[in-house]
Amino acid sequence: MSNITIQPADGTWVVRTAGAVIGESRNALELLEDGHDPVIYFPRSDIAMAFLDPSETKTTCPHKGEASHFDIIAKNGAIADAGWSYETPKNAVSEIAGHIAFYADKVAIENV
Repeated sequence: MSNITIQPADGTWVVRTAGAVIGESRNALELLEDGHDPVIYFPRSDIAMAFLDPSETKTTCPHKGEASHFDIIAKNGAIADAGWSYETPKNAVSEIAGHIAFYADKVAIENV
């Protein structure tokens, strides 16, 4: 199995796109996985879920399970598959249940 560590992400984290902040959290989690950049997972309660629509996209990670993807509905159109969530992650990463991560090439993710 890939070496995965999940820890509280220090500070306040913000996700923004198309000129709008769609999430801000002091309770974000940082997932570190060998061979990958760190990923910040935001609690759903800290995300403006009204701007997210579930997409048809599903992906599978052998270490985390099946991920559901989300489009962000912005003023200038949809940003396809901008985020993902493991609805029922594998036991080893169960802390990320109820959290959403975003692709850094589709949104801005900042520690402010």
